[in-house]
Amino acid sequence: MFQEFRGHRNCVLTLAYSAPRDLHGAPCQWDEAVAGGLLVTGSTDGTAKVWQVASGCCHRTLRGHTGAVLCLALDTPGHTAFTGSTDATVRAWDILSGEQLRVFREHQGSVICLELVNRHVYSGSADRTVKCWLADTGECVRTFKAHRHSVSALKYHAGTLFTGSGDACARAFDTQSGVLQRVFRGHAFIINCIQVHEQVLYTASHDGSLRLWDVRGLHKPDSRRAAPERSRSQRFNNRVGCAAEVHGPAPT
Repeated sequence: MFQEFRGHRNCVLTLAYSAPRDLHGAPCQWDEAVAGGLLVTGSTDGTAKVWQVASGCCHRTLRGHTGAVLCLALDTPGHTAFTGSTDATVRAWDILSGEQLRVFREHQGSVICLELVNRHVYSGSADRTVKCWLADTGECVRTFKAHRHSVSALKYHAGTLFTGSGDACARAFDTQSGVLQRVFRGHAFIINCIQVHEQVLYTASHDGSLRLWDVRGLHKPDSRRAAPERSRSQRFNNRVGCAAEVHGPAPT
């Protein structure tokens, strides 16, 4: 074992790493603290922690949630972490000072997954919706509905928001209009995680399978006016817990 970080009092459910080169603009007094990068973790103990990777020391404990921290997303250049919790809130934190910056309150259930893109925070919830927030103000600017169960996974790609749900379906939404463009049916149980690469959507499910979906045609001019389409998939049958980001050519 190379290093161990101890401090949480219960299960650690989520983590994200900030490399030193991405923490440019940090005040000089933090140079030593961020020299090896920062690791942010979220736990069922209701806290998130910021760790100095070089020393293994806990740099900050982020307190404010009243439930388990299920997910997080980092805005490394802005030195900000966004955390989602069973308390139905998303919270923004300064990872250098530990200050809570703002609270996003509109969900009616646990916040299960987060995606940060272009100064927008997308949050998937047990209330069966995804909400889009302005990262800098906390204003909710759009709600994506149509899910029949909790939203368990999110991925933004080229103007499309892909979601995975406990209803065993993945969906594609136009992020500008909020229109549901396509429904991907084929899994038997909850979709745990998703990735997108070029024209292929990858979905991994609790049913033990990984499916690859052809997402060509999502951006055709008349797609907003058409009824949501179904898409063909390729299935890989085995126990699947997560899907790593794909680098390189998509399968043909």
